[in-house]
Amino acid sequence: MKPTDSTADSALAGGADGPEALGPLIDVALEALRLGAHRRGGPLPAGTPDELARAVVAAAGAELLPERGIGASAALATLGTGLTAGTADPADPYCAGHLHCPPLAVAVAAEVVAAALNPSLDSWDQGPSATELEPLVVATLARLVGYRPDASAGVVTSGGTESNLMGLLLARDAAVLAATGAQAATVGLGAVGSRLRFFCAEVAHFSVRRNAALLGLGEEAVIPVPVDHAYRMDPAALADRLAATVRAGGLPAAVVATAGSTDFGSIDPLPEIAEIAARHRAWLHVDAAYGGGALFSDRLSGLLDGLDRADSVALDLHKLGWQPVAAGVFLTADAATLAPLSQRVAYLNPSDDEAAGYPSLLGHSLRTTRRVDAFKLAVTFRALGRTGMGRLVDAVHHLALHAAARVRADPHLELAADPVLSTVVFRYRAGARSGTVNAALRRRLLTEGAAVVGRTEVGDTVWLKLTLLNPHATTADVDALLDLVVRAGTAEERSEPVGTAGQRSEPVAAENRSAVLSQRTGDIAEEVNR
Repeated sequence: MKPTDSTADSALAGGADGPEALGPLIDVALEALRLGAHRRGGPLPAGTPDELARAVVAAAGAELLPERGIGASAALATLGTGLTAGTADPADPYCAGHLHCPPLAVAVAAEVVAAALNPSLDSWDQGPSATELEPLVVATLARLVGYRPDASAGVVTSGGTESNLMGLLLARDAAVLAATGAQAATVGLGAVGSRLRFFCAEVAHFSVRRNAALLGLGEEAVIPVPVDHAYRMDPAALADRLAATVRAGGLPAAVVATAGSTDFGSIDPLPEIAEIAARHRAWLHVDAAYGGGALFSDRLSGLLDGLDRADSVALDLHKLGWQPVAAGVFLTADAATLAPLSQRVAYLNPSDDEAAGYPSLLGHSLRTTRRVDAFKLAVTFRALGRTGMGRLVDAVHHLALHAAARVRADPHLELAADPVLSTVVFRYRAGARSGTVNAALRRRLLTEGAAVVGRTEVGDTVWLKLTLLNPHATTADVDALLDLVVRAGTAEERSEPVGTAGQRSEPVAAENRSAVLSQRTGDIAEEVNR
C-alpha cells in the first residue's frame, strides 16, 4: 500500500459534510465484511491460536503506526477483512458457545448514527437529545419489569457485571446507613463493613464475588446458597443461612437472585426469595442479565413472576435482546436509592444549570463519559415492538427444546438438565474418559473451524453447552451441529488427527443451510411486520 496524505483520510463523520465522507467508507466496510466472511467460510477460522495470531499480525501490517498512513479506505479494507476472517461469527448457526448474540441489522445501523455523532451522557450540552432519550428507554424497561416509572430510575450500563456492581453498591450503602446512620459514600464502611454479607445461589454469576471484592468486602463476604435439582436457589437453605449469619453477628446486606443462570438458564423462585429477603430487611437484587429477555415473550414472561418485588434489577440486552455490545441496563425501584452516586462537578452539572432546567445523568452511573447505547435500544424497540422481540425469544427457546429432545434420543449424548431459556448443557458419553474427551472434542471443533461449542463443569467433570441465540437458525442446523459433536467425540476416542472428523458439512449442505436460513429470516420479518 502506498502512503497517503489525503485530507479525505481525516474527514469527520459528523457535521453537514459527514455523511458524504462516511458513505464511501461504509461501502468499504460492507465489502470487508463480505470478503472476510467468505475467507472464514464458517463460524470461526480454522487453525490453532498461534496460526490465527500470526494472521492478525499480518493483516495489521509491518507497522501498525507507520510514519505515513496508507489511507482510510486501504486501512479499513485490510484490517476489516482480517478482523472478519479471523473472528467467531454468532450469526452462524454453528456458533453457539456463549451468551454472545448475533446483533440485529437495525441495531447495528443505529450504532452507526450514534457513533458518527459521538454524544456523551455525562453532561446535557454534550448530548441534549441523548440525555432525554435514555430516561425514556429506562422507563420503558422499568414498566416491563413491573416498576412504577414515576418512582423508579436506572441507567444503561456496559453489561451485567456493571449492573450487578451497581446493585451491590447500593445495597452495601443502604445497609451501612441502616446500621450506623452514616453515608458510606462520605465516611466509608467503618467497623460495620466487616459484618456485611451478600447471599446468592452457588451457580450465580462470578461477578457477585468479584464485585464484593471491588466494594471492599472481600469474596468471603459472599455466602453461597445450595440449589435444587433444577439449579435454582433453595429458599429454605437461604433462610437457614440468613438466620445463621445473624446469629454469628453478620449483617445481611443483599440477597442476589438469578433470573437466567449462565450455564443452565435457571431462574430462582423470586416470590419466595423476596419474602425471605424482606423478613431480614435485606436488599433484593435480581441478576436478570440473561433471563430478562423472557419479559418480551407472552409464553415465557411468567418465569419472572416476582421480579417487580426486587429493589434492583440487572438486564443485558446484548443477550436476549440482539443488540451489539454493550447494552446492559440497571434499574432500581426507588430513584432515591441512587443518592450515593450523586456528584456535583462545575464543568459538567453546575447547580444553576440544573435549576434552570438543564438535566444531568451524571449521578446515575459509575462512569463519566458514556456512549448513547440507549439509542440502538430505542430504535430496536420501535422497529420490532414487544411482540416482535418476543417472537425472537420464542424462536431460540424452541431451538433449545429441540436440541434437548435430540440429545435425549442420541445414545452417544447425555443431557444435564431440561432447558429453561436457550441454553442446553450436555456431553458426549465416553465413560471414565468423559471429561477429557469432551474438553478435547470442543478444542478439535475450534481448531477445524467447524463449530463454537461452550463448556462448563457439572460436579467435577467437563460438559458441553449450546447457547442458542440465533433466532433464524433451524432445527436442521441444531441437528447438524450435534452430529458434528458426535463425530468429533468419536474421533477423540479413536485419537484420530485433527481435521479428520469434526469438519463442516459439505458445500451442498452449506448452501442448503443458507437457503433455509434466508427463508427463516423472511418468515420472521413477515411475522413482525404483520
